[in-house]
This record gives sequence, C-alpha cells and structure tokens, in this order.
Amino acid sequence: MGLPLTGMGGDRLPEAPDRPIYTPPGGPPQNNSIDRGTYAAMGEDNIQAMIADFYGRLVRSDVAHLFPAADTVEFEAAVDRSASFFTFLLGGPPLYQQKYGPPMMRARHLPFEIDEPARRTWLACFAEALDYAEKELNLRPDHRAGFEQFLKSFSGWMVNRA
Repeated sequence: MGLPLTGMGGDRLPEAPDRPIYTPPGGPPQNNSIDRGTYAAMGEDNIQAMIADFYGRLVRSDVAHLFPAADTVEFEAAVDRSASFFTFLLGGPPLYQQKYGPPMMRARHLPFEIDEPARRTWLACFAEALDYAEKELNLRPDHRAGFEQFLKSFSGWMVNRA
C-alpha cells in the first residue's frame, strides 16, 4: 500500500500506487507561457463553461474510465476542481489553493495510470474545448497559443506510465 499524502489545509491526497512510476524528463511545467489577461477576457463563468465542455468531451473519449461520469456529484466536483485550478493559471483568483491547498497535480494524478496515448487524447479533447471557447466564451486567439503550450508541458508531466 502506498503512503497517504496530505496537502496543506488538511485535504487528503490519493495514496501513491504500488506500481512503478515513470517520471518524465524536464521537471514540472512552468506557466510563464500563459497570458494572465486571459481571465480578464474570459471571466470565471466562461472558464468554468470551457472546463465543463472539456470534461464532457473526456467522458466520451477513450480515456473516459479515468473520469467520474457515472456519478454526477463527483463529476461536477471534478469539473469544479479543474476549473478552480485553471482560473488561477489564467490570471484569476487562487480558487484552487483556497479550497484544496497547493495544487500538487502530479501527486494527485499518480493513482491514475496515464500513458502517452491517454495524454494525446486529453490534449485533443482540450483542443476541441479551446475551439469552442474561442467561438463562444471569449478566449482570444492570442491567448490560446500560450495556454496550449502550457497544456502540452503540463500533460507531459502527468504521464506516469511508460
């Protein structure tokens, strides 16, 4: 059995799995490619809508087994956690940190086996959600490029199975 992880604020992180863990080269992603003005352009409600659209795509993808689609309450909680995380990254208030403590996203994702094909699916679903956000949710094209650059780096860091 893995060791339990605890974040600040007392929230309990998932246990580390009892399997070999792949660590991608390059270390954690930096978010310096993201234009922090994205939040001002989109607003919190539109970021929430973009992430809800993204999760809707994920649960219809070949990585759906990694997401809680069958449990509406847990699905909505996952969307809220993710939207809180991305709200801050895009220049908004630190909602994720206020609710859940430090993001520690790699540790939070370790229980899920994430390989390169899963990463590519995740990125494809996000690209479609960004298309939607550009058309309907005030995501500016000049903000999108840096955000996509971050998503590529971030998703690479979440890969934990070779």
